[in-house]
Amino acid sequence: MSGPGDPPEGMPDGAPGGGDDEYRSVVFDERFVRAARLQEFSADERLGEHHAPAVRTRHTWLRPGGSRQAVLLVLLIVLAFGTAVYMGIRHPYKAPEAVRAQPLRSSVVPLAPPGTVPGATPDDLVTHSPAAGYRIGAAGINLPVVQRSAHFSDGQIVTALTIAKDYLVRSSVDPATLTGGAVRPVRLLLNTGQLDQFDRSLAHPDDNGQDAATGWLVRFDPKRVRLADPHVRVNGTLNATELSADTLDVAADYTFVYAVRPAPGAPAPGAPAAGGQHSGRPTPGAASLVTVRRELHFRIGRDDLTDHRLVVVQSSLQAGPLACSSKPADALRPLLAGQNAGSDRPAGTDPYARGRANASLCGELSATSQPTPSHPIR
Repeated sequence: MSGPGDPPEGMPDGAPGGGDDEYRSVVFDERFVRAARLQEFSADERLGEHHAPAVRTRHTWLRPGGSRQAVLLVLLIVLAFGTAVYMGIRHPYKAPEAVRAQPLRSSVVPLAPPGTVPGATPDDLVTHSPAAGYRIGAAGINLPVVQRSAHFSDGQIVTALTIAKDYLVRSSVDPATLTGGAVRPVRLLLNTGQLDQFDRSLAHPDDNGQDAATGWLVRFDPKRVRLADPHVRVNGTLNATELSADTLDVAADYTFVYAVRPAPGAPAPGAPAAGGQHSGRPTPGAASLVTVRRELHFRIGRDDLTDHRLVVVQSSLQAGPLACSSKPADALRPLLAGQNAGSDRPAGTDPYARGRANASLCGELSATSQPTPSHPIR
């Protein structure tokens, strides 16, 4: 017999609990209804607007759950954006400051000998000179013991010193550079900001304090001089100090000693160098020593450490024996064995003169710096 809520014909066969069980999975509770996107208008609303549709769209902002989620999402986006802006302004790590490639300031000072330039074999000259204990070539440029600084590790400082050493070797020891030939090996080590000045100095050398080719490198006039010995004697010091959080200053103070003799096809013996007033015939077959002291300051930034480049800030070169009027801005033209400076000696300097001070710089080579060979060639 059917119960009060059952249909007259009874429950469907095989369906316990009646037909309602078939619809229990699609019965919607109040929460689901409120979340629906479509809402049916009430009878009054439909009577008031005859042409209104039977249903209307419910905006997400009007749904209680959806509005809270949307507001929370917007707040999170605003918070993330504000944090990014704040960290961009107050970032604890500053970007490395680019090293400004300031122009090179240079001076080249010829040193006139007090007497006749001694001549002998290269070995005899070196053995009886102050360079007797100097090492040969790159072996004479030793890196000092280093310690990390406030902003640079010991490895970074060693890298900076190595770059400076490479520059010294390429610009002061390499025979291709010394004979007035290759300049590309030196150029490759320069910061790109100095390349224009370097090219200008090599193409149009001048003793104006910025454009002397010999401010960048050591080279002899190949028409007058050749190396009598490819082995260059070297001695000096190299050190690095922190200039700023992003820049190292490397100072080099080195003396280079070269054995030279007249080049094949050089001007006739006794002919003075360009503009010179010296006297004496070069001794045939005899070599002589040329001493060059270079004091340089380099700037090396963090980018330069990676690029293996440097900025040459200051260069001071003293070389002898040279005549005061030898014009050493483009190349060195040393006095050779058997020659002397004659009347071409250091002139008085007038501090009241308004001419270029660098043009009149000349010094006297100390007699003790000259070799005293045991078997001089005369």
